[in-house]
Amino acid sequence: MRLRSVISPACVLITIFLIGAVVNACNKSSGYGSSNNGGSGNNISIKNFAFSVSTLTVSSGTAVKWTNNDATAHTVTADDSSFNSGELASGQSYTHTFDSTGTFAYHCTYHPVMTASVVVK
Repeated sequence: MRLRSVISPACVLITIFLIGAVVNACNKSSGYGSSNNGGSGNNISIKNFAFSVSTLTVSSGTAVKWTNNDATAHTVTADDSSFNSGELASGQSYTHTFDSTGTFAYHCTYHPVMTASVVVK
């Protein structure tokens, strides 16, 4: 009987991918990473073509630091052009201090699907 040959390495990889997708969806629906990044300060990691915190809430006068932990370059660019990191190579960081209240949406100019925001109270 050749039943074992039916379970190919491709099937195993697809299963692992689907499990990862389900875990990611559960994290998003539970609010993980969707507000203040509790305990890790005001640091946002750029990894896997995403910002680690989708919405960060801070007080006026707070500095927020983004660090590119991806192998490719990214930017941290405000939708309203109020701040722009320029190109951040792997390992580089950018810090911006938010002095006025409001919601500041931002994105990566190289990868427009990468979006997030900082809410300043």
